[in-house]
Amino acid sequence: MAAKKKKIKASGRFGAGYGTRVRKKLNAVESLQRKKQKCPFCTKSGVKRQAVGIWNCEKCGKTFASKAYSINP
Repeated sequence: MAAKKKKIKASGRFGAGYGTRVRKKLNAVESLQRKKQKCPFCTKSGVKRQAVGIWNCEKCGKTFASKAYSINP
């Protein structure tokens, strides 16, 4: 009987055909973009990604454009 495969964070949805290096990079990018980030206007951590490059602060209500996956450089 085959052993159970362990899913590795968000990249567990991809199979072995993509390779480990690609899946590790994907985990790094996706975990960064899903975290709440620090707002450049009110300096509180409540900014969530709405779409590619569009961010919204839940605290002050500002919507602004920045990098695709994270606000910080």
